Amino acid sequence: MANAAQSEAHFQSETREDIFGAIARRHLHDELLERLRDCIVIGELQPNTKVPEKELCERFGVSRTPLREALKVLAHEGLVILNHNRGATVSPLTLQDLDEAFPVYGRLEALAGELACERLTDDEIREIRKLHDEMVVYYQNREFKRHFQVNELIHERIQAGARNQTLIQLLHNLSSRIRRARIYASAFEKRLAVAIEEHDAIIAAIEARDAKKLAQLLHEHMENTFNSIRDTIAEHI
Repeated sequence: MANAAQSEAHFQSETREDIFGAIARRHLHDELLERLRDCIVIGELQPNTKVPEKELCERFGVSRTPLREALKVLAHEGLVILNHNRGATVSPLTLQDLDEAFPVYGRLEALAGELACERLTDDEIREIRKLHDEMVVYYQNREFKRHFQVNELIHERIQAGARNQTLIQLLHNLSSRIRRARIYASAFEKRLAVAIEEHDAIIAAIEARDAKKLAQLLHEHMENTFNSIRDTIAEHI
């Protein structure tokens, strides 16, 4: 997962809704990869559909070479399937894949929370509390897209607070599949009230710097999230 500054920049980018314009040449590979990943994660490119390479090249103002290099990375992340001489298709959203990814992600995030309790500054903890309060307001106003974005940012801030790049990278490697499933399930508005209560407890544990409690809460939160997603996917896929 990116550091806190990068996470904030990404969140602001989503808020501006500018992910569909042509890409400046500087940092082209990273920017193209991020935008393609977002197209899949937010559901613009649906599971089991062919990746429209020509259309994407025109949209982003790039040639097929960098696009295909980005698709190779996304294939490694499990988001697309490369078909020999037939382009790429968006990977299906399967329970088997999520059943493997979520328990690993949950344990890694619990470890990140335990480390973050020791390493977050007081100012960083206050910022996480501020984000939580904003998330609650978005929930109360039924602004579910913004609610989800701030929710994601809170988790990213906790993970960044671990100050462990190896751990953050492991979480990042799984995050696209996790986020994709959570966005899909959130469209059905399940479990949100309970999730808010879980976040209340998580924030309280951070403020108390109770590392073991926070690790337990984060692990349980991810387990409950997966159970909700599993039920939703079983009903709608």
